[in-house]
Amino acid sequence: MARTLLGALSNAARTATTTPVPFASRAASYSRGLFGSNRSAEGQMRAMSAVSTLFAIVDRTSNATALVDWKLYRKAKSGRDEDRVEVTSHAALDLWNTPNPFMPRQEFVESSTQHYDLTGETWWVIARHPGVNIPLEMWPVRPDRMAPVPDPEHFLKGYVYTSPDGEQIPLELDEVIQLRRPNPLDPYRGLSPVLSILPDLDTSRYAAEWSRAFFLNSAQPGGIIEVPQPLSDDQFDELRERWAEQHKGVGNAHKVAILEHGKWVDRTISQRDMQFVELRGATADRVREAYGISKSAIGDFEDINRASALAAKAWFAEQQTIPRLERIKAALNFELLPMFGATAAGLEFDYCDPVPPDPETEAATLTARAEAAAALRTAGWEPAGVLSAVGLPEIPYTGAPAAVAPAADAWSETVAGLLGEDFENAQRWVVVAHDDDNTCEPCRDNAGRTYKNRAQAYKDYPGGSGYVKCVGAEYGNECRCRVVKRGRKGEGS
Repeated sequence: MARTLLGALSNAARTATTTPVPFASRAASYSRGLFGSNRSAEGQMRAMSAVSTLFAIVDRTSNATALVDWKLYRKAKSGRDEDRVEVTSHAALDLWNTPNPFMPRQEFVESSTQHYDLTGETWWVIARHPGVNIPLEMWPVRPDRMAPVPDPEHFLKGYVYTSPDGEQIPLELDEVIQLRRPNPLDPYRGLSPVLSILPDLDTSRYAAEWSRAFFLNSAQPGGIIEVPQPLSDDQFDELRERWAEQHKGVGNAHKVAILEHGKWVDRTISQRDMQFVELRGATADRVREAYGISKSAIGDFEDINRASALAAKAWFAEQQTIPRLERIKAALNFELLPMFGATAAGLEFDYCDPVPPDPETEAATLTARAEAAAALRTAGWEPAGVLSAVGLPEIPYTGAPAAVAPAADAWSETVAGLLGEDFENAQRWVVVAHDDDNTCEPCRDNAGRTYKNRAQAYKDYPGGSGYVKCVGAEYGNECRCRVVKRGRKGEGS
């Protein structure tokens, strides 16, 4: 059945690209899709191109969701995410990375999220080749062309896809995956935020059209020409054509009108009185409220600084992107993976965390964990288990450091100061770098740095050469840095 559906989709695409549509038909269809009387899924999708605020919201959420990377894991017996093992080769992973020959995962997810944000539903059709039971392709399908078939005993019998030419194609349960925002009035369909703001979308559209007409019609909203006696059809047409020729359009604005047998009655309403700027701003606020999105999330950075921008970015990822990713994750793990049979047992898809790291929070967390590890060690716990217990990575334990005599160190520094010993001369080791086109930036930046003793120098340059932060190896180049002992006057020796 799915192959039949894909054929219908292909025919519809060819028809759309080769058959011209009369302008009047396009305009009528466009108008039907814009206004509040049209509550269909098609009307909800058309609204995206009608109102700029709605377009910005859907474009931002769908792009953010599509840019997140995904991985396939084998579940751990412990049940903890950090103990999972990544699976890099599997038919399900190949399908998710390339859902179909014409659409990479990024475009697939973006299209699916657009449908979800505009209609509250996302539909994936699964395609299989004859004799092959596992899914080989996935296609996002317009929600307005899909209809579930209820069943009084089993809740759901299947689905029906209606092609553009009216052909109805039945689909089995294992040929369709539906993601939806639950509708409190219909357990089979989703609920779109667009339905709650249709009057506001109308208002925004009408305000934009009024502003456009304001400039096209001589920068005047309108008026009345009164004539003392009835006009014949020819006289009426002549008056209308002359008036349009002389006064219509921005270039003819404010020209003096000369009427032979009539009187002009001004019925002007200024844009200040209509307050269309404020009206469109209020409409944009209603659209953002329906989707729960702030101004900064769609590019309005008025009265915002770096700190609040970072906070807004994290908030958007937590409150907007992650909920959409969770719906996709549930569909992948509970509907798609079981279609691969025993080979998918114990596997699960998961997304990479889209929330950007907070440097201050990370630093505070690291400090708290280090203090907790030190407290546990002081209390007598084994070092080998302390780090994992507080969430720190395991590092080799070489024993407690030698005791340092603070008084002796302070005395040495005091004596050095009284004798006027230069600090740079006290630094006995220096970094020497061979600077050329193949020298990496970390090595170039560290050239000339001095160290007090060999232990400190060899910590950064094990064995005396090869900077630990050198990135030249990534480009096939050897490190060009080494440390040497300085002479008494500061030169390397």
